[in-house]
Amino acid sequence: MSVGSVVLDVVLALGIGVAFIAQMLRWLRVLQREHYEPGSMSRFLGRWSSPRVSSATSVERSKKSRPVTLTHLLVLALVVSVALRADVAAVLISIIYGVVCPVGLSIKGRTSKLRWTRRLTTVSVLVTGAAVLMGVGGVFTPRPWLLALAMVWAVPVLLDLGARVLKPYEHRRSQNFVDQAVERLRRVRPRIVAITGSYGKTSTKNHLADLLGGSDGVVASPRSFNNRAGLSRAINENLADGTRVFIAEMGTYGAGEIAELCSWCPPEIAVVTAIGPVHLERMKSLDIIERAKFEITEKARTVIVNIDDSRLARWPENLQGAGKRVRTAGSKNPSASVQVRDRGEDGEWEVLVDGVKAATMSQVQGVQPTNLACAIAAALELGVGPDVIAARLARVTSVENRSNVVTAASGVMVIDDTFNANPASAAAAIALLTSLPLSGRRVVVTPGLIELGSDQHGENISLAQKVAANGAELVVVGRTNAKTLQIGYEKPVRRFDTRDEAVAWVRSALVVGDGVLYLNDLPDHYP
Repeated sequence: MSVGSVVLDVVLALGIGVAFIAQMLRWLRVLQREHYEPGSMSRFLGRWSSPRVSSATSVERSKKSRPVTLTHLLVLALVVSVALRADVAAVLISIIYGVVCPVGLSIKGRTSKLRWTRRLTTVSVLVTGAAVLMGVGGVFTPRPWLLALAMVWAVPVLLDLGARVLKPYEHRRSQNFVDQAVERLRRVRPRIVAITGSYGKTSTKNHLADLLGGSDGVVASPRSFNNRAGLSRAINENLADGTRVFIAEMGTYGAGEIAELCSWCPPEIAVVTAIGPVHLERMKSLDIIERAKFEITEKARTVIVNIDDSRLARWPENLQGAGKRVRTAGSKNPSASVQVRDRGEDGEWEVLVDGVKAATMSQVQGVQPTNLACAIAAALELGVGPDVIAARLARVTSVENRSNVVTAASGVMVIDDTFNANPASAAAAIALLTSLPLSGRRVVVTPGLIELGSDQHGENISLAQKVAANGAELVVVGRTNAKTLQIGYEKPVRRFDTRDEAVAWVRSALVVGDGVLYLNDLPDHYP
């Protein structure tokens, strides 16, 4: 073997190593943002491998926007190189792919940095070890570089497999924290209120904490700490001696998860806010979502349900037949035990308890009356009197990034609804934009709605149609839903690759008398 051949092999090996590291940094961040869920890498590889939507119908495009055809060209070139037994060319193509693809999925991250936790390190070591074995194994094959190429191209698949292999181990390891949480609950003995729903969980949790008198003896799980790891951590870190009430938000990606949470954090009172197509991509049908949410009722003595929701309206009879105490809540259904309804005058809500007016209050922007009704119902079940609740209604505020309205220094009115938008909240946010006293333009900046499975296409068409019907301009961020939103809007749209670019356009284009709604904000591991 000549010196030149050895040098070439070393250079190519180093190049493969650099490309592998670049791929790992990209896809590890995606895996972390997707909570190490097995299968998530395959979904996102499909998203990032799809072509960027043509900008032929757009009136404005980000200057940095480039067609995502490079991945497809490199795949084609790799296939040709392998077929022609041009191994050096195949390696060079793989190095280019590993360093620059998928185009737009950055190594550093714009909205989320990679956090080198113990779990991330474990996955990294396992996958890197598997990749090195593949590369070393290639030495003993007739074409030694072919297995080395898999180190680059197969990173998402290897991470999926690694997450799946490690899932039982991670579950067992987290049991120590769950055991600590169980012991803390046994010692402190708080009354537990568990809240779930496709949407409205966080708002209802915060409203209930406000109605219970702030932080004195009341602990609510922090924002998004609603799975096994997050809930046990919330208990271990925040549940002090003397805590009277613990409000636990419970989320789920599938059947059995809420039942498992309730097995060691059993609620006295369960609250269910809504059944909707959130996480439909993972859970496949509304029936499966409903069954998963119903698990929260199994250990609860009292169940509070929002009967404005047509699916939840069927629950009370079944629950009462199972011996549960049921209190209903809502803002539209007149048969609800607790109602927060629009008086139709003076911008006020009226609170009714068992048909009797308990209070009136000024409407609070960003607060959904149904969520507030659920919180009031839970407070009543905890023994807080209607008079006390009426006095504390002034404490109720909207959740951060949930239809908060502010006036920017430029005079433009801004609605921030960037946290986990869903079809119902999106419709409410658009209605809010329409209701603002504006003399100029109304603009909606959005990447659309996600994780809606087979409903995603239709829901985003409906979203764009609502924007058009209310006379607002549509600005689309990213490409995840760009084509669908364009179809629904039926008129030219402005498109930008990132929300930051869209914000810069808003600041340069809108003036006093204009208004903008920022609806949803996808993290940058979405295309």
